[in-house]
Amino acid sequence: MARIQRLAGYQTATTTNLPAPRARRNRSVRLSELNYEFEHLRLKPMTTRPTTTTESIIDVAGDHAVLFDMDGVILRGYGTDPEVHSRALHDAVVDLELDVEYEALAALETYEYTDEFAETCIRLGIDPSEFYALREHYSAQRSIERIQAGKRELYPDVTALDTLVEQCPTALVSNNYDPTVSFVVDHFDLRTFSYVRGRDLGVEGFCRRKPDPYYLEEAIDTLEIDGGLYVGDRETDLIAAENAGLLPVLLRRSHNETLEPQFESYLEIESLQELLEYV
Repeated sequence: MARIQRLAGYQTATTTNLPAPRARRNRSVRLSELNYEFEHLRLKPMTTRPTTTTESIIDVAGDHAVLFDMDGVILRGYGTDPEVHSRALHDAVVDLELDVEYEALAALETYEYTDEFAETCIRLGIDPSEFYALREHYSAQRSIERIQAGKRELYPDVTALDTLVEQCPTALVSNNYDPTVSFVVDHFDLRTFSYVRGRDLGVEGFCRRKPDPYYLEEAIDTLEIDGGLYVGDRETDLIAAENAGLLPVLLRRSHNETLEPQFESYLEIESLQELLEYV
């Protein structure tokens, strides 16, 4: 299957015109219900890591896929270094030739689009959503440069995807910027993914981050699947997976060893290799 990939552009929005949360899809079933079934797919939710069973938890004959988060799952590291956003802010300020007082920098260099960010922009006489999109453009560039410089690598167990793809389609859906996610796939030659998607730059993309299921549902629609698994390393990944009608899978890494999700049902694994036991 050919890899499907969307190119990101600037996405701007005013603070009064943000995207409304998507309603939960009819295909979604609460994982607390023991019978988690689709027409062509049956999943067996569990709350603890299985130690002996090797029984498949999905019907390989069904229309399903295994979807993955990127940061902390495929690509080493919990997420983008905050220094990336600080340097991106400098790039945006230089680009627009702004005169920004030192006290305003802290509000403008955060990853989040906050009320303080918007208010600071208004005080400086610049459009908040447009400036946020510009800064994110430079954040994506800076994050790509760090990967090019070898500061972030793949986890060794990513090789499991070469075997997994023989059983079902795989996809990469991340809260990281779409240009960065696309670069990672190309840079590391990750040819196993049938669908690749990061979030759009700008306020709209920020508001559609997980736990909102927006980008997961987009992947489901594009791949034309009934459901499957979503592998992540954060509780927001588990929530987004359930909201999209996918079985949440928590992958343990060194950065989330102490995480105790307040979540009813999920599959827990300690390596991507373990997925081969269930597919």
